[in-house]
Amino acid sequence: MTDQEVNSTYSFEVQGYVHVVEFSPFEQSSQLVAYGGNNRVSVGKCVFPEEDKELGDLEYEHLRDFHHGTRVDAIAWSPQTNVNTLPRVVRFSTAGSDRKIRIFSSDLKEKDSVQVLEGHTDYVNDVVFEPTNGEQLASVSDDHTCRVWDLDGTQKAVMPLKGPGVSVHWHPEDPAKLMVAEKTGIIRFYDIITCQPIMSLDCGHAPLTSADWCRTDPLTVGAVAGSDWFMWDVTRSSRPEDRRQVHPEGAKNFRWCRVSEKLFATCGRPGNQVKVFHKGHHQTPVCSSMTVQGGLSWHARLPVCAVGGDRVVHMWLAEL
Repeated sequence: MTDQEVNSTYSFEVQGYVHVVEFSPFEQSSQLVAYGGNNRVSVGKCVFPEEDKELGDLEYEHLRDFHHGTRVDAIAWSPQTNVNTLPRVVRFSTAGSDRKIRIFSSDLKEKDSVQVLEGHTDYVNDVVFEPTNGEQLASVSDDHTCRVWDLDGTQKAVMPLKGPGVSVHWHPEDPAKLMVAEKTGIIRFYDIITCQPIMSLDCGHAPLTSADWCRTDPLTVGAVAGSDWFMWDVTRSSRPEDRRQVHPEGAKNFRWCRVSEKLFATCGRPGNQVKVFHKGHHQTPVCSSMTVQGGLSWHARLPVCAVGGDRVVHMWLAEL
């Protein structure tokens, strides 16, 4: 069955090419989105008609630009971010192409600060804040390590990997568990207290390029490797329970919808395609090809996924 091209539901224009885009996954800051390009990170506020019935279209407000000085490869929001109370706090981290991690903090007025975390010896592919209080940060790199940091830059742990680390995620409900995906095709779960692996999954395929832990069903894990997506029920087997070819020339990103375990999205080639899938349905509700494509993120409260393009951020509203 041939997928039908679907134009984005919403979009807003930006400066330059967007390498990465990230909605805040936290309730108190769910309207915020950050996106990064070659030397800056920008933060804005999105209000959708699905949230405000008086709106006919997406209402986007640009809030702040942050100088980055190098290409932005990953963005992670802190749960300490809150713009609904005073003083406002915006806090997020980035992975830069200079192998450094940066933690940005701002009150969106005069007070901005940046903390630089150094230690990785190769490209940093993913970063994530501990989701309950945001006092720690985890990162994975091509240097075959996963590292856990305090906000002052102190390394709390270094976990050696068997290959380059491509994705890292904290358990949605248990801050003592960390999921690390390696390019080799192995996904390991670590006890953050002992820094020891407690179980692993194997897609039997490489290179694995992206993996995600389902927020609404933490027993479910998804990933892309080669041209396929893979899915696990972690209570059943270390081998995937389902797989499907999705991008014949290579898949790049995998992200679960944050409001439903039935929806997930992938990106890959040919054509820099974005695809949204509904578990249990053969039809792909969203398939779109773009000139350029960077990042993939789902809104915290709506079935809306965003992808960066050339001077634009595209968003698709999917049906639950």
